[in-house]
Amino acid sequence: MSTTSQLFSDSRTREGTIRVFLCGDVMTGRGIDQVLPAPCDPILYESYIRSARDYVRLAEKANGPIPAPMDPALVWGVALDECARAQPDLRLINLETAITRSEDHVPKGINYRMSPENASCLAAFGVDCCVLANNHILDWGTAGLFDTLVTLERLRIVTAGAGRDLDEARKPAAFDIGTEGRLLLFALATPTSGVPPSWAASEGRAGVNFLPSLDPLHTSGFAEHIRHIKRPHDVVVVSIHWGPNWGHDVPAAQRDFAHALIDEADVSIVHGHSSHHAKAIELYRNRLILYGCGDFINDYEGISGYAEFRSDLRLMYFADIDQAGDLLALEIVPLQAHGFSLVDPSGSDLEWISETLARESGRFGTVLEQRPDGRLNLR
Repeated sequence: MSTTSQLFSDSRTREGTIRVFLCGDVMTGRGIDQVLPAPCDPILYESYIRSARDYVRLAEKANGPIPAPMDPALVWGVALDECARAQPDLRLINLETAITRSEDHVPKGINYRMSPENASCLAAFGVDCCVLANNHILDWGTAGLFDTLVTLERLRIVTAGAGRDLDEARKPAAFDIGTEGRLLLFALATPTSGVPPSWAASEGRAGVNFLPSLDPLHTSGFAEHIRHIKRPHDVVVVSIHWGPNWGHDVPAAQRDFAHALIDEADVSIVHGHSSHHAKAIELYRNRLILYGCGDFINDYEGISGYAEFRSDLRLMYFADIDQAGDLLALEIVPLQAHGFSLVDPSGSDLEWISETLARESGRFGTVLEQRPDGRLNLR
């Protein structure tokens, strides 16, 4: 099963508020897998690097020695403390790696995997739901996807966006929110993020929930799919892997798509990811649109290029929504990647990310305020 129900017992639920933690891409494979207790074979099939251990060496050259074997919880660093403080009802990530020891790599240049044993790091963070609709979940073939699903089921982590057939891939994750309704999480991927059409799930074929285009026809069809499943009092989150890795541009098609889902299907949060850095935030009809959440966990330390985007700065998004689906508050916590973990950024880094998010989001009328502690709030 790719979905389950889960009762939120936090007092906010009784008060009519649901707090959701969201972030961007979580890639706990390759170099990170190598420093965890039970790594896969380090062999890679990349053009210039043939061993995942080389990514460990690059990171150590940039930021100093990394202890190995690393405690799986240390991958998250101070993000654990932030979640303990904020107490989200649901922790949602985009898992951009297969969990498998399969050797059936797809010849695509970059292949991410972590061992099933090392997937304990996801449980250590208390992940409730993994979005699997992305351009790396089938890096190790159908066997890799099946292994991923089995491992996450064993860990009692719900999935959305990929499955053993089309029905499973399209089915939302459903969470009981302690009232008459549910929180439904739909996940899908587009070709602009590098997902090949051949990865699309179909009747009798495993794959991802694939949306060929953001044109009005496909948008309306997806909105109808949501309406068909959504019941009164349900709250809907749509998580979508779209767009290139770099650049702050938000195409008109993405904005039209997000607005249409809110207008036509009463979606509360559009959770966009694929970009390696954070992008603009929009508040539309009291609903939250995150056009690109940036990376959250990966082994990219020490890799040169695109330094102007500061992809080492990572963001935690805590969104409070009421049971009508409206956004009540958004808190953003900036962190920084260091030694395959997350640490608190410096004051100048906090200023940089605050100014960048304010500039990009301001184009959509969104006002962000930086608090004295460096965290950001949407006004």
